[in-house]
Amino acid sequence: MLQQAYDAALAYATQKHAGQFRIGGAPYISHPVAVAEIVRQQGYGMDYQIAALFHDLLEDTDATEERILTLGGADVLRAVRLLTKRRGYVMKDYVAGIRQDPIAFVVKGADRLHNLRCALCTDAEFKRRYILETLDWYLDFSPEILPAVKQLAESLDAPMAELSFLYQPVDTWKAD
Repeated sequence: MLQQAYDAALAYATQKHAGQFRIGGAPYISHPVAVAEIVRQQGYGMDYQIAALFHDLLEDTDATEERILTLGGADVLRAVRLLTKRRGYVMKDYVAGIRQDPIAFVVKGADRLHNLRCALCTDAEFKRRYILETLDWYLDFSPEILPAVKQLAESLDAPMAELSFLYQPVDTWKAD
């Protein structure tokens, strides 16, 4: 039964993301599938995995909330709504909302992690902006994010002064 729910969610997400591509050229559906796999590997259940498959649907496709509700249920729909950046959103409010919902929080952490890993193919300016946004908002979403930030930073030709803390022993880090 759970596999059928996942398969139906995957089919819907695949249909809705058809014709979309990632910066590196891969079909866009590869991203939500990878996010769902990260969530699964972290030990989270089907609601989390389906929310991962659906996390960009409202933002990037003509998917409907009604269909997301039918395929994923109320908890998945709530998480997907929280993960959707609406026109004129305020980052502080967006992240605060995600932090209030366990499914949205886990999915956003996996989403950020996958995007960090994939950003190696982007230009230096994008990498710098993405690293700084991650440090400002998402560093505590998953323990895997900090190593991914470090790897992305090391792919830059010039070091970022804002990242000097990455190269200090952990016991010297100061809390704000």
